[in-house]
Amino acid sequence: MTLIFRPAIVAAALLFTAALPSHHVQAESLAGSYLAASQANFENNYAASALYYTRALAADPDNLGLMQNVVLAYLSKGDAEKAVPIAAKMESLGANSQLAQLLLLTEAIRKENFADAAALFEKGASFSPLLDGLIRGWVDFGKGDMSAATAEFDEMRANNAMRVFSDYHRALMLAVVGDFEGSEKLLAGENGQPVRIGRGSLIAHIEVLSQLERNPDAIKVIEGAMNGSGDLEMLNLLQRLNAGETLPISQVSNPVEGAAEVFFTLASVLSGEDNDRFGLIYARLSEYLRPTSVESLLMVADMLSAQKQFDLAVESLNKVPSSHPEFYTAEIGRSEALQAAGKAEAAIEVLRGLTKTHKTIPTVFTSLGDALRRESRFPEATEAYNGAIALLPDVQPNHWFLYYARGITLEREGKWDAAEADFRFALKLSPDQPLVLNYLGYGMVEKNINLEEAQQMIETAVAKQPNDGYITDSLGWVLYRVGKFAEAVSPLEKAIELMPVDPIINDHLGDAYWMVGRKLEAAFQWRRALSFEPEEADAARIRLKLEIGLDAVMNSETE
Repeated sequence: MTLIFRPAIVAAALLFTAALPSHHVQAESLAGSYLAASQANFENNYAASALYYTRALAADPDNLGLMQNVVLAYLSKGDAEKAVPIAAKMESLGANSQLAQLLLLTEAIRKENFADAAALFEKGASFSPLLDGLIRGWVDFGKGDMSAATAEFDEMRANNAMRVFSDYHRALMLAVVGDFEGSEKLLAGENGQPVRIGRGSLIAHIEVLSQLERNPDAIKVIEGAMNGSGDLEMLNLLQRLNAGETLPISQVSNPVEGAAEVFFTLASVLSGEDNDRFGLIYARLSEYLRPTSVESLLMVADMLSAQKQFDLAVESLNKVPSSHPEFYTAEIGRSEALQAAGKAEAAIEVLRGLTKTHKTIPTVFTSLGDALRRESRFPEATEAYNGAIALLPDVQPNHWFLYYARGITLEREGKWDAAEADFRFALKLSPDQPLVLNYLGYGMVEKNINLEEAQQMIETAVAKQPNDGYITDSLGWVLYRVGKFAEAVSPLEKAIELMPVDPIINDHLGDAYWMVGRKLEAAFQWRRALSFEPEEADAARIRLKLEIGLDAVMNSETE
């Protein structure tokens, strides 16, 4: 399925505009608008792309390539309604665009014009065997032809690769018409392997079991899926089931929502793939059909954040209602997007607010601690981690990172004994965890204590993660600190290969070169270290080494 036209002129334009500082250029002419739009499209900046492609289309209103890109940009930024008339014009001009046809199909379904949706397929519209089969099934169901819908799903089921998808969507359809036994049989799967396509299929199975007055079985499904996690939505379902409530069917209640779930299914499959533009289109179409779906909003936000479109991601997360169990997840995501966009204080305030409204959830306090730690606000971060640890009902092996993170903030506060205790406890929870071994080992090297143990820890960490530049640097540095200067050179050189622009690693290699008599190379590494803007205290020491030599610096420090 091709969603973007890529003629040679577009490639040439992208190569030309790659040298521009940004897409914010004067774009009054067709060429200027086109170049600005192409650059914005290259950067996944959908708002700017939509603006400039629309300007270019106004100057050349019958250009099908521009129409295609306008539709793509509007869909990507979440303005499907603005894209519909352009897609309709493309179809009337015989563009034979899959993107335009897909949007027109979605619009027909949204308006419950299932005959029009079916007509698009009859005219030859086709996207992929999986999408075609699932959507046609729901379109037939929307037309009231259950037999035709069943036949569509049966045909798909013959293909092993599509069976799990057809079974899931047929189960949803059976639940809509009240055939809960047939639905549960499909969701239960074969050979003890239930049908699971993400979270939706799990919730659908739980709700169908409850409708069959099998709450104990539904509870077992939840408990097996949670595996000790604090998932608020699942805990809410569990509480309602234990209270004897019969859960309503919430995933899909009509054919429009069924089609939305098809797009959500495909977006889930494509999420994280190299060409995530396809996944975003499907997620946006799902949101268009089911605008209140929190799952779609969260998925769209994740995809946009991955593409560094943080403002659009925040816009999506702002739509999650505060009453929804996943609100805290959305707020944590909003905070992360704000922080990635360089709005650290706003990100921290979001999390501080969350600690007041969701004060019993450890993850909320952990996220606040992480945000504060990234800003080097270590005492505040320690306090947040204390809050998270105090809320843990039972300490589990996967909590090692929380103790590790608090160990870092304590160490940065100068509270080494407390930090070491946290690092060693983290190692009890997750033995031989490379990050912990490295940080604790490096800390002991810096303090010139337990050097033999530190070396063993760092060697274990390197064996576990041989391509981590920081850990490899730690090994070289511990060898240096115990006086094995010649042995230290090799791991430090490898660390430079892995992390060539890190000022500390360059500084360490310079020290090792000096100690083995390679003084010109030492000076070169120190100058490189300075060029990568180390902290001022480190920079001052490096400048002094360049001026009087490492031996003189060490002697003055000893005195």
